[in-house]
Amino acid sequence: MDIALIRQEYMRERLDESGLAREPLAQFRRWFDEAVQGALPMVNAMTLATASTDGQPSARIVLLKGIDERGLVFYTDYDSRKGRELSANSRAALLLYWIELEREVRIEGIVERTSAAESDEYFASRPVGSRLAANASAPQSAVLDGREALEQRYREVEQRYGDAPPRPPSWGGYRLLPHAVEFWQGRPNRLHDRLLYTKDAEGWNIVRLAP
Repeated sequence: MDIALIRQEYMRERLDESGLAREPLAQFRRWFDEAVQGALPMVNAMTLATASTDGQPSARIVLLKGIDERGLVFYTDYDSRKGRELSANSRAALLLYWIELEREVRIEGIVERTSAAESDEYFASRPVGSRLAANASAPQSAVLDGREALEQRYREVEQRYGDAPPRPPSWGGYRLLPHAVEFWQGRPNRLHDRLLYTKDAEGWNIVRLAP
């Protein structure tokens, strides 16, 4: 198959300035709620892009686990590659793509750690297996001798903690505080709607970008 011939036309919706919320996170909630109501698979999956101090970018999928007036929250191991990169360079970007709605949201900003209390509360809400795995796989991104080594560590953690594993000190949340948020709505003939929020001292500004 010739990959260059793969095509998709975008016909569902339009995005006008007149219908936007004044704040980008309010607009994001609207779109996110619509995606949830549409029962889309993995609706909270998002790409997190970070960069090392020498400019090498990296990206991976994380799960959105909170939205508030400050920003978007996800959780991971602070000693993972993304955690180390965020410690050295707190600038990051998020990308959510809901193909069924022909929509994309790009978010850029500064990432900070959530409070220990927030991390504790979310960790306690996770299934026991996930809590055990967080202990067994720390530090995330470290080299393993093989799958059996990982499973052995899981068994050891399970034997040690049972159904009450603690939150590892290196595991917790991050909140991305946005300074730029772009909403993309697919349109026919590739004349897509792209509306960008940017923040300055006076608040949020909205501009339309060429597709």
